[in-house]
Amino acid sequence: MKFVVSSDHAGYDLKMKVVDHLKSKGHEVIVEGAVSGTEPFSYVEAGQALVKDINDGKAERGIAICGTGIGISIVVNKFKGIRCGLCSNEYMARMLRQHNNGQVLAMGARVVGQALALGMVDAFIDEPFAGERHAQRVNDICAQEDELFK
Repeated sequence: MKFVVSSDHAGYDLKMKVVDHLKSKGHEVIVEGAVSGTEPFSYVEAGQALVKDINDGKAERGIAICGTGIGISIVVNKFKGIRCGLCSNEYMARMLRQHNNGQVLAMGARVVGQALALGMVDAFIDEPFAGERHAQRVNDICAQEDELFK
């Protein structure tokens, strides 16, 4: 699977751990956002770059990281067709995929530890979309976007 992983400066160290983890599992990874943990980089630009890679077909799914995960998840969710969930545990990451067919996992580097973050990444990778009754809800979300973004 092809992933894009993007962060601001606060999420840089965790981003690089996630990138290494994904590569160790055989996934292709595009790295966006901050190039260090010390040079300021906007979560707005990091989120925009991630969505661009997904919308351009360069990546299938994304992982977005900032200090709390809040800012970058707000940015990513402003784009039509993108479903991003801010998760703080593995159950939430599984449900993001299973119930919402989410394409982007957001997390806060100052909120979750590395082991938990990698566990959430694994849950996000491994969990399939359940479809059925959940598909109708996702379709309803898409219809709402179509109405709002005319």
